[in-house]
Amino acid sequence: MRYNMNQTFNFYTQYHQFYIGDKLSSAKVNLEDFWTDDAYEDRLAIEKELIGVRTQSYGNIKGEINILDVENTYIDTSKYDHIVEGGLIMESDTLVILDCPNTNIEFKIKINPGKYRVRIYSSNLKSVVEDEGDDYYKIEIWPDSNMERKVLKQYIPNK
Repeated sequence: MRYNMNQTFNFYTQYHQFYIGDKLSSAKVNLEDFWTDDAYEDRLAIEKELIGVRTQSYGNIKGEINILDVENTYIDTSKYDHIVEGGLIMESDTLVILDCPNTNIEFKIKINPGKYRVRIYSSNLKSVVEDEGDDYYKIEIWPDSNMERKVLKQYIPNK
């Protein structure tokens, strides 16, 4: 695993979600059909050029994003409450993280157009009381043609 880039983020979002995608994606997605029951349970909604991440907090979100050359094959599942991954198609050369519901750009980086795999590690989910806590989201992105959503570790509340 080699890093091209590693950067932290901290921003305000609402409705327990934020988005990762192509800078042109938010205008193309019907968000009403985006969050299916499976997507909600898996904490990841997928549309070709946009991924929705379900958060535990409603408000301030902290995390990091890592752009990789290849997949990270070492995953210590004990460090995280939930791990899920899915595919993303980049038609432009700008990857963005957007808040909800305003879709303000909170983070952006230049990457090559193409197909990518996105893995989201969610931690400290149990720290959230009502809408606030210390939940944290680690995002890894690498070139890959697999577009399917896959849960690697399922968060089960009250366990």
